[in-house]
Amino acid sequence: MFDGINKDTMVVQFAGAEAGTEPLTWGQKAILQDMQETGNQFNMQARVDLPEGSTVEDAAARVNGLLVRHAALRMRLGANQAGRPCQEVAGSGQFGLDILTFPDDADRADVARYRDYLWDTWPLERFDFHRDWPLRAAVLRHRGACLYLVWVLSHLVADGGGNLLLLADFVGDETGTAKDPRHPNVLDIARSEQTSQLRQLSSRTMRYWESQLMPISPQTFGGPADPRGQAGQHYSQARFSSAAAHLAMLAISRRTRTDASRVTLAVIATAIGRATGTHPLTVKLMVNNRFRPGMADVIAPIAQNSVVTIDVADASVDEVVARARAASLTAGMRAYYDPDDLREVTARLDAERGYPASVTCRVNDQRAMIMRSDAEADLELTREQVQRRLAETSLSWLGPRENMHEQVLILVENRPDVVSLHMMWDVSCLADGQVEALLRGVEEVAVEAAFDPDAPTKVALPELVAAACQVGDLGGVARQLDGLVVRRSRLVAAAQPAQQVGAGRMVGVIAGQLALKTVDRRQGHLRAVKLGHRDSPVEGDDRRGVEPDELVVQGDDLRPLGVTYVRG
Repeated sequence: MFDGINKDTMVVQFAGAEAGTEPLTWGQKAILQDMQETGNQFNMQARVDLPEGSTVEDAAARVNGLLVRHAALRMRLGANQAGRPCQEVAGSGQFGLDILTFPDDADRADVARYRDYLWDTWPLERFDFHRDWPLRAAVLRHRGACLYLVWVLSHLVADGGGNLLLLADFVGDETGTAKDPRHPNVLDIARSEQTSQLRQLSSRTMRYWESQLMPISPQTFGGPADPRGQAGQHYSQARFSSAAAHLAMLAISRRTRTDASRVTLAVIATAIGRATGTHPLTVKLMVNNRFRPGMADVIAPIAQNSVVTIDVADASVDEVVARARAASLTAGMRAYYDPDDLREVTARLDAERGYPASVTCRVNDQRAMIMRSDAEADLELTREQVQRRLAETSLSWLGPRENMHEQVLILVENRPDVVSLHMMWDVSCLADGQVEALLRGVEEVAVEAAFDPDAPTKVALPELVAAACQVGDLGGVARQLDGLVVRRSRLVAAAQPAQQVGAGRMVGVIAGQLALKTVDRRQGHLRAVKLGHRDSPVEGDDRRGVEPDELVVQGDDLRPLGVTYVRG
């Protein structure tokens, strides 16, 4: 199908543009770190149907205009005097535009198929950030007419929003004569991030991150489970598609007046709680920082990670939606920071906590954050409509995946009229049965809550722990934690006067009612508990000579500060 294609390269000269060397922007540092950790460059693509009668010269003039207007497209990695990465933006240079000419006897449909093939495969070719321009482009020509232009853009110089802005700019420049540089550009952003005002913003943001990261477990989903994949397989993936969940979430969105992304996050967190027992859920989110002043139209990687914690236990789904909405708003305001600051905070917390920990669950919603589309605004929703669409639900097992940084990554794909989830996971922490329960649970939670504002999450605290805390029987809790590990704590009632608790070796005082969030068994490990208040510690011993776990609590609100795990 692709035989006989002739490939030439047309040199596009550009000159007269702004040049400069600046530190990497915070967004560039963040995406470069993600690339180094995952081995993936996350390249983005775009394609354009060229106007009838377009020539190679027309396409080259448009590409030249992009290069002159946008400093990010002329950026290469360099190193400063200290040997740290920096960005070097050229003011002039040469760009190689690929010209792919198809045989005259080829069918137009073959050209379109090759365009799609290039769209799918070209992003897999890696950039050399020190030598290559961060843009690759090719014109597809057939019988003298230029039909399509396809490009690949490095994530090091733009995020998804920037890629769309470049595409709109390319299409809008019909004559290829627009040369005015766009500001602010990637150099402007780098300079602004060195100012005291933004340095202080990053420092303030770290206080939020510290509050989220201090209480977390070593990993979101604990230690290895019993893997059910093929021998040697480390990561797997599946895709779940549900039109019923889409309608159900739309109904929840209307009732709660909450955008689709946050409703989806709340439903996913609830499904994770049901399927894995992990709650509250601390999860990484990608936040689009283009709402910040001056950043709406900049071509640079502006999106950065934030982190959010959502408690789904003993609540209705609507309550969890409200929590997700509030928590996401706060997280979104704390997603613009210097990754070097976060690295320092993480190292310090690991030392203070006594063990390294990281958030190993990510939810990336690739859709726009909207209440509803125009087409859906007047759509009538009924239980019968939702139930009819259940038959269309599908779950596809996509097989092994080569590499991942998180234990679980859930992509909410931008597909019309369905909730489409592409889930990737570490098979050593989640078995296939748990994954299927989680994905199908998304639909179940949404359908249950679609027309019932009181629908429960069906995620509860362990009965043993909840009952013991109601009567202040901390000693009873500790005696029955043999073989268990404390994962998280939360306050279930207002602080009460100190009271004597315990029996046998468990003696001391406790202020307030502290609920141990979850406990799960780990083969070969014995656990006990050590709880402490600011003034009077409570000691625990499982009577088997195992050093106790430690949950340090300070202040009348019993805020958990950390958990220390001790191997038995």
